[in-house]
Amino acid sequence: MQRLSLGLEASPAGLERALEQLRLVQQELDDGRFDWSRWRRRPVRSRSCGAAPAAPDRAVAEARGAGTGEGSSRGEGDGEGGLQGALADFQQAFFTDARRRRHPAGSRSTWRGAYLPYLRRLQQLAGDRPLSPAQLSLELLERTLESYELASRSRQQCGIALAALARQLQLELPADWRDRCGGYGLHRARFRQLPSDARILELAWQIPNPAWRLAYGLMATYGLRNHEVFFCDLTGLARGGDRVLRVLPTSKTGEHQVWPFLPEWVEQFDLSRLGDDPTALPAIATDLRRVSLKQVGQRVAEQFRRYGLPITPYDLRHAWAVRTIHIGLPDTVAARMMGHSVTIHTRTYHHWITRRDQQQAVDAALSRLRSA
Repeated sequence: MQRLSLGLEASPAGLERALEQLRLVQQELDDGRFDWSRWRRRPVRSRSCGAAPAAPDRAVAEARGAGTGEGSSRGEGDGEGGLQGALADFQQAFFTDARRRRHPAGSRSTWRGAYLPYLRRLQQLAGDRPLSPAQLSLELLERTLESYELASRSRQQCGIALAALARQLQLELPADWRDRCGGYGLHRARFRQLPSDARILELAWQIPNPAWRLAYGLMATYGLRNHEVFFCDLTGLARGGDRVLRVLPTSKTGEHQVWPFLPEWVEQFDLSRLGDDPTALPAIATDLRRVSLKQVGQRVAEQFRRYGLPITPYDLRHAWAVRTIHIGLPDTVAARMMGHSVTIHTRTYHHWITRRDQQQAVDAALSRLRSA
């Protein structure tokens, strides 16, 4: 642990400056490009301390890099209305959106994982030449999209990020934009060989650590994202409780409630003990002032690999969703429990939903035929 002494005044303005520098350090660490040489310099003193006005901090400018990290600003030579400015305005609009401000940790994770990589790709394709707003055109957005493989998740997510940028820039996208971005679904992504319920129970006993076995059981029984395991109100699991989990607002998609499917797994995985002792879960860092939701999730995925499990945490989540489809839980209810939209739910689990609906239609038709 090291200390960065900024030499700033203990005032609202000084606090804001310190937070800005903190965001820059965190972004450098996340990107793997932190360099102490940029920060070993005399602290920037405020005017009220009697020092001469400080020149712009070069470390801050360098850390901003491409201009799309948190706390970024318009780059030099790019002009007030150039590409850097457009992306900075887009980032500001993203974080000041009222819905995202309710879930700041989730918003930071979404920005870094679902927007920032694709905006950087756009910048790379734009090259070093300054771009005016007119040159930041549909053609550049299309080139960025087409740089990703067809029917890949990256292409789908790139399309979502660029569509949001286009709305900010008031650019009209082609009518077939969604079709060109899509094509990704669970059935296209290797058509996941999801584990059966029996296989899920069997694999649990390959986990020697009881704490991680409980985490595994929570994901299997409640379809949680890997990081959500550590951001839940577990009191419903106590003896005599309703067995309903409340995923906390600090998670990626905010607060939502989840019911167990299958309910008997609460006892089979011994999850009831978590209602009285939530510390029975693995002791990992969950302070969102120091770690991101993505880092928490990566910690879970690492454990799956360490124990040699032939499935991923998201296989458990997908298996939960498919289980609710077979049981007949309405898609709107299942989507709400999973913390995503009905559109995402339908697209991701299209294969199983279509089969269920067709089977129901066939069963109804046969029933009418037999009663005729």
